[in-house]
Amino acid sequence: MHKLQEYIDVLTKNNLLSSDNTNADDKEIIIKGLTYDSNSVTEGTLFVCKGAAFKQAYLEDAVKKGAVAFISEKEYPDVALPHIMVNDIRRAMPFLGKIFYDSPWNNFKLTGLTGTKGKSTTAYYIKNILDLYEESIGRSETAITSSIDFYDGKKRYESHITTPECLELLYHFDNAAKSDIDFFTMEVSSQALKYNRVDLITYDAGVFLNISEDHISPIEHPDFEDYFSSKLRFFSQVKHALICTDSDYYERIEEASKASSKVTTFGTKPGSDIYGYDIKKVDEEIHFKVKCDRFDKEFILTMPGLFNVQNALAAIAVAVSYDIPEEYIFNGLKTARSKGRMELFTTKDKKVFAIVDYAHNKLSFEKLYESTFSEYPGRRVVTIFGCPGKKALLRREHLGTLAGKNSDMIYLVPEDPGEEPAEEISKDIAQYVEKEGCPYEILDSRSIAIKKAIFEVASPDMPPTVLLITGKGDETRQKIGREYIPCPSDAEYVQNFIKEYDEKYN
Repeated sequence: MHKLQEYIDVLTKNNLLSSDNTNADDKEIIIKGLTYDSNSVTEGTLFVCKGAAFKQAYLEDAVKKGAVAFISEKEYPDVALPHIMVNDIRRAMPFLGKIFYDSPWNNFKLTGLTGTKGKSTTAYYIKNILDLYEESIGRSETAITSSIDFYDGKKRYESHITTPECLELLYHFDNAAKSDIDFFTMEVSSQALKYNRVDLITYDAGVFLNISEDHISPIEHPDFEDYFSSKLRFFSQVKHALICTDSDYYERIEEASKASSKVTTFGTKPGSDIYGYDIKKVDEEIHFKVKCDRFDKEFILTMPGLFNVQNALAAIAVAVSYDIPEEYIFNGLKTARSKGRMELFTTKDKKVFAIVDYAHNKLSFEKLYESTFSEYPGRRVVTIFGCPGKKALLRREHLGTLAGKNSDMIYLVPEDPGEEPAEEISKDIAQYVEKEGCPYEILDSRSIAIKKAIFEVASPDMPPTVLLITGKGDETRQKIGREYIPCPSDAEYVQNFIKEYDEKYN
């Protein structure tokens, strides 16, 4: 544990201190807790006042629960407590967290993943490889933070965000370190990079998967350049950069990666350090060969989606960088599953192939349709999707256009509408669907849309269908207003309705 003086010193050194409102005795206080959540305050906590929605009542609550000092950008003269004023609370938090948690990322191998598409699937490919290896040597399950869920050695729960706030992330790191975990894999979002959530952290391996226009809105990134530049900041914190030769804007990514100590390339372009080739579908499996300086051999994926080969190549690159034996790389990829990512369900009569996937942006939709037409040629395509409220606004045009071009029927449904009316979002998307001449229907329920799409295929004149249910994956909540409302996942809906369909028609 560290004295309050140490926190003041580091803020001063990094030009973040605006004023120091503590006396000599205050500076000797031992800080026993650090949080911005008043519900988590315990005796001896340094409380952080942050956020546009912060209220003085939160600080007063923290004082009642035992906070011994607070840090803020704004004065609260009615609160009699030692306090430190800073000029940028977001930039300050990583320095505070580094002191409080003693740089916990130094206790394990940390892998970071960034890119527009494929982070979650790649994270779980990596985790499965590492878990199998760790199990073979009598070690613990590896840790992960992702847009699917979190596991840090002590806690496991569904995620609400790709990359958590700085202090929450360091708390997970600390749990992993205390649990004696050897590897930690995490997704790194553009928002985390732009808003300092991951400042000061060092990644042993850092994967840059791809880049495409996304997360552009008044509350995220004002334009593509801001989004891309935020992503490229990643390399300054990476020891070993792993970059995909198949990515758009590869030359710029390659140039930025020189900020890392070492760079390895992966992809399907000849000359890649981890080179994937001879990609083919064999029954329900995807087979591909990989050539690198350690081996030249075939690998197998049992998750659908030819585009997952790129994600697998990224996972192989990470495993090779950590000297993981080949057998664990092979078995890890073959058995890997990522909840809500390319989950395939079929009716007994094979008339319906339903794919539940998290695809939610332009690049992921492009790859999903490309893979669907390659793997399920000649089938009717029905897409069920929506877009979130008040964010990533360009998705409405991109996804509406892509779905309209590639679908035979579309159902527009709620997808975390938040404080924006779901029907208005669907109408916004619909204008782009209409331009492509694709029939569509707006429904206020994902379950109704999924059931309707499955059961309409029973009609004798309806051809075999691929049903693409995108955006939510295995998530079990919808953001409506400011609340997350529990609900069954898309995968649950599909399984239940396919069971009903089979009982009725098969």
